[in-house]
Amino acid sequence: MDNFQQPPVNPGVPGYGNPQQEVSPVITVKEWMLTTLIMIIPIVNIIMMFVWAFGEGNPTKKNYFKASLLWAAIVLVIYLIIFIIIIAAAASSNFS
Repeated sequence: MDNFQQPPVNPGVPGYGNPQQEVSPVITVKEWMLTTLIMIIPIVNIIMMFVWAFGEGNPTKKNYFKASLLWAAIVLVIYLIIFIIIIAAAASSNFS
């Protein structure tokens, strides 16, 4: 390949010589401030996490809230396991 040839375009690999790669719009500071404000409000924050994760919108924001919901589910499962262990320990100590 001499200095005048273009590198091969590989459409299957994002960012590799693909000039038509779509880029999601930047989320502004104002939008993040509004998002943070909404996340402070109890009950509304849980509903809005689902709306932003599975509704139409910015792919970056969707991925962030999908990850947040996954972390919330993991923490909930850990809390339930700890709660069940504590209840089982308390119940077994009462019958001894």
